[in-house]
Amino acid sequence: MNKNFDLIVIGTGAAGSTTAHKCRNEGWSVAVIDHNPFGGTCALRGCDPKKVLVGAAELIDYSKRLNGKGVEGKLIIDWKGLMKFKRSFTKSVPKTREKGFKDAGIEIFHGTAVFINENTIAINEFKLTGKKILIANGAKPAKFNIKGEEHITYSDQFLQLNELPEKIIFVGGGYISFEFAHIAALAGADVTIIHRGKRPLEGFDKNLVQLLTKKSQKLGIKIGLNTEVNSIIKSGKNLIVVSNSGGTEKTFNAGLVVHGAGRIPELDEMDLEKGNVKREKRGVSVNEYLQSVTNPIVYSAGDSVASNGLPLTPVATMESNIAASNILNGNK
Repeated sequence: MNKNFDLIVIGTGAAGSTTAHKCRNEGWSVAVIDHNPFGGTCALRGCDPKKVLVGAAELIDYSKRLNGKGVEGKLIIDWKGLMKFKRSFTKSVPKTREKGFKDAGIEIFHGTAVFINENTIAINEFKLTGKKILIANGAKPAKFNIKGEEHITYSDQFLQLNELPEKIIFVGGGYISFEFAHIAALAGADVTIIHRGKRPLEGFDKNLVQLLTKKSQKLGIKIGLNTEVNSIIKSGKNLIVVSNSGGTEKTFNAGLVVHGAGRIPELDEMDLEKGNVKREKRGVSVNEYLQSVTNPIVYSAGDSVASNGLPLTPVATMESNIAASNILNGNK
């Protein structure tokens, strides 16, 4: 079945939703597509559910620092109870987001968007043709390409854990690992961060990172630098991480191994070549207007685009506003 739209938006997170509604408000016919539950990473699998966990962890941290200073007693995190509370925020998001689109007159499609040509997208039994297309498909964890990679737990899965294992290893020294490591440590887990570089959080200020590292170690988090993971072996209920550090093999044992080594644009299954959409490592190649450098009807925003912006929700929202303005009014 063929359908025509003024705008096709791929992705229903902060970037995609903003542009879709802005263009619909101007009378455009709009379609949105997502292969994940509607709502995007932040609302469902990232910052919003993480904030619930952080709130509980901060309370534990405050109580520890104030112990003996007029505050007595030991607080503990009931992980199952915390997860139940977290789900009260995320469970309704997909239906609410879908209802918002439908109420606005935006047509919704569930599935993977695949380019057929420069202006047509295949989605299930439909072929959607758009005058403009926005790619805001978000990002996914980068592959390690190691033996036993199937045993890794990804960040979205960590946010769904019903029970917290006693020992957890985070692979990668980025902010995802540090945020989750602090939550897990304050919830009572034995936590280790393994990072292949000379220092963690390499894109951040060195002095601030040193302060955070000391705080982390004081909390009991072990940090292994210059250590690269070679394989993960399942042994009963436990996992053995085999790594190399300066030519010496090191092994770590844990009940859970969590991916915290960065994310990449989720573009591999879209057949961008058929759409004449050039991409690079960081995402869709665009000009200063967030317009594809090879296909002028295509724009991109958020974690899918190779812009200078950080992969953060406020940046995605800003880029979506820029993209929407240029889509509606021409590049300015």
